[in-house]
Formats: sequence, C-alpha cells, structure tokens
Amino acid sequence: MSSESEFSARADAVLAAIGAALDSSDAGDVDLDWALNDGVLTIDCGRGGKLIVNRHVPNREIWVAAKSGGFHFRAVGGAWRDSRSGDELGAALVRLLREQAGMTLELPALPSPPPT
Repeated sequence: MSSESEFSARADAVLAAIGAALDSSDAGDVDLDWALNDGVLTIDCGRGGKLIVNRHVPNREIWVAAKSGGFHFRAVGGAWRDSRSGDELGAALVRLLREQAGMTLELPALPSPPPT
C-alpha cells in the first residue's frame, strides 16, 4: 500500500464493517459487546474471553488476537489473507467467534485491500 494513511483508512473500513455486522447480528443468548477505538476493535465474548482485531500500520497488516492464537492478515490478491494459513479474514473471524462465543455471525464481504 502506498501510504500509512491509505492503509489506515482501508483497515478502519474493515473494522467498522465488522462492528456493523456485530450490531446487526442476532446474537440470541450470546453475551457479546464490542468497542472500536483508534484502530483497535475489542470484542468481548463474555465467558469466552476477548477477540482483538487491530490495524498494524508498520507491517500494513490486520492482526487478530484470540484464545487460539495470534493471526496476521495482509493484502494478497484483493483479500485480507492470514500470513500462515492463507485463510481469509472474514472466514477466520466467523470461526473464531463460533469457537469463543458460540455465536454464528453472518459477515458480509469485508472491504478489500488495494491491489498489491
């Protein structure tokens, strides 16, 4: 990505889209709260702990911290892909929320990164 400000704007759009999906989801009995502050999305899964999704400007990546580990997503072929597994960010978040919160989230396509 050409600049820090371009990356931050793209990453912030992704974080906002995740928050909007959480707001519009039917969480049922799932105790779930979230907050977005300065490029850090904190999802409180109640007894399941927290998921943290944040932008990491120096590496131009979106990082996810979960009970099962840490994940780094970078722009690859028009999608945010995990640097180890190649998993797409949205699919990974759906899986992690199911594991940690017992929640099934309908996550629309996330804003894509600029072409690399």
